[in-house]
Amino acid sequence: MVIKIKSTVFDEGKPIPTKYTCSGVDISPPLDWNSLPEDTVSIGIICEDPDAPGGTWSHWVIFNLPADTMSLSEHIMSREIMDNGTIQGLNDFGRVGYGGPCPPSGTHHYYYKIYALDIKLDLPPRTSRKTFLETINGHIIDQGQIMGTYTR
Repeated sequence: MVIKIKSTVFDEGKPIPTKYTCSGVDISPPLDWNSLPEDTVSIGIICEDPDAPGGTWSHWVIFNLPADTMSLSEHIMSREIMDNGTIQGLNDFGRVGYGGPCPPSGTHHYYYKIYALDIKLDLPPRTSRKTFLETINGHIIDQGQIMGTYTR
């Protein structure tokens, strides 16, 4: 099974609207997904740009979403811990929460990846993408992604 993640504001392989980038309002786009495995305990999502000049750039790390979550509305606030226990990590801009596409030049590819996990992560706010990925290794029940592009 592969989680089908999608957005109402861009399609797979298509441009991400400026509103969701550093050239716009720089807010997170709406995302939703199909059913998750029954044994899902929590959900994690990252957004990354593998085309960044210095290597993969982290735009968002958000985890411990409750297992019954089936969508994220646009403009998830940049709080370390949400009321429902969801935690946000540190992006490579040095901020908590979402930092939208902001390539120095050219077209970059942005992967929004979702992970259904068999555990709730014992990680603090401001966790890095690297630590998040190391911690979920061996705990991924299912996953999926959507890729959008942005050109500056």
